[in-house]
Order: sequence, then C-alpha cells, then structure tokens
Amino acid sequence: MINLWDPHVGLTVPVVLVTAFLLGMLHGITPDEHTWPITFSYAIGSYSTRRGMLSGVIFSLAFTFQRAIGSELAYLSLDHWFTAVPHLDYLIYLLVGVVMAIAGWHILHGRHFHLFGSHRMAHRPAEAALSDPRPWMPAVHGFIAGWGFGAFAVIIYTVLAPSMPGALWGWVPGALFGLGTMAMQALAGGLFGWLATKRGLDGPAIRRVSLLTAGRTLQWGGVLFVAGGLFGLFFPHLADWSWNTGIGVHNLDSVGLPTLLMMITVGGIGLTTLWRESRHFPGPRR
Repeated sequence: MINLWDPHVGLTVPVVLVTAFLLGMLHGITPDEHTWPITFSYAIGSYSTRRGMLSGVIFSLAFTFQRAIGSELAYLSLDHWFTAVPHLDYLIYLLVGVVMAIAGWHILHGRHFHLFGSHRMAHRPAEAALSDPRPWMPAVHGFIAGWGFGAFAVIIYTVLAPSMPGALWGWVPGALFGLGTMAMQALAGGLFGWLATKRGLDGPAIRRVSLLTAGRTLQWGGVLFVAGGLFGLFFPHLADWSWNTGIGVHNLDSVGLPTLLMMITVGGIGLTTLWRESRHFPGPRR
C-alpha cells in the first residue's frame, strides 16, 4: 500500500517509483516556498497561458535534474553533507533570495543596473526599462531551489533512493519526484499566465502590469528570502518554530517561516501588485 505521509524502507521498486511521482505531484500542488514564488513570478511575467506553462516546465526540469543528482548521491551514501552543513535550508534561502532580487531588478530595469535610482525609477519604471524574463532564469532558480532540504527530500534520500536495486537506478526516484512536481507546476504556471491576461486590459497594458508584478515579486520577495535566511542563521531556534495544523499532508501539516515566506511573496507582494497596477489602466474590457 502506498503511503505518502511516512513510507518505509523495503518497498518494492514499482511502489517506490509510484510513490516518488505522487509525492512530486503533492509537492507541486501544495504551498511551497521553493516553488510557488518562482513559478508565480515567471508565469505572470510571461503574460500568456502557454508561456506560463513553459516557465513552469523550465523551472521544474532544472529542479528535476537537481533531485536526480541528490537521489543518486543518497543511494551512494554521499549525501551526508545535506545534514552536515548547519542550517542548509537557510543558506539556500540566502542564495535563492539574491538570485530572485537580481532577476527582479533585471525585469524592472533591463540592463540599467543602477545601485541608486530616482523614486520614479525605483517604483514605476518606464515602459522602455521593462525587460521580459529570459528562459534561463527559472532554470537557474529551479536548480538552486532543489537543494533545499525538507520533508519531501528526506523521504527521497533516506527511503526511496536506497530502495533501488543498483547504482544505475539511484537517480530515478529523484527524477520521478521532479517530473511529478513538473506536472503540477506546469498547470500552475499556465493558470498564473492566464490570470495575467484576464485583467480586461489591452496588450501593452497587460505586458506592463505583468512585468511589474513579476519584477516586484522577485525583487522584494528576494529581499524577504535573504532576510529569512539571515534570521534562520542567527536565530535558528526561533526560525524553526512552527504551528502544527493537524493536517496529515506535507507542506500543509505546519505553518512556520517557509509558509510565511511563500504567503507574503505570492500574496502580499505578487497578487497585491497585480491588483493595484491593473487599476492604473482602464483598457478595453474583454
């Protein structure tokens, strides 16, 4: 019987593979600080359902590649550094946050990397300054974010990967987990991309609102992730605190710093910016 909450060592290979894929789908659809802020930002920034799905796929393929590497390392018992590095997740927050902030600045200001700009440049960039996100950006985020070490990673590295019959197959559970994540993130990306087009605006306004939303979500979300990473490194006991919800589903079983980072970045920054900026453009109603 498949157990997505607490699978045990000794599962048959078919059960391991199905469990890995289903866990990936669960990971992709539940609120996760390593997936939702990135997928939301790049999908909204694509201002298209199709390109939004593509952003989710690109992000998830890079994530899949990382999880396959981590799974193989776990099979070979070379994954000790995951737990040997103190507070690894908070270091990942720092790195992800820096990359998010740089990507957001690029979207908002293109190649104009001014350390200090005018108030207008900082808050309402000119149309010419806005730059579409590059396809490689979500890929970089996906590979970095994949090194985060949470409940799903623990199951893959300690239960599923060691259950494979040989070293040639050690990477498969991680890859299937990534593909399950990709299935859900592609749908989420398409939904977010579709959302950007349903604001009753004309083409230029849709592009501007979408890029402003993506850029600010990445830029200020990145600052938030850096702050969260520093807080976790300096005050790990406080950062590790969480409230148990009693829901027997990973990513929904507790509310803590990861949940707050996701909610503030996507809801507090992203959706609020999308709503506020849409009001500046009356545009033709569809």
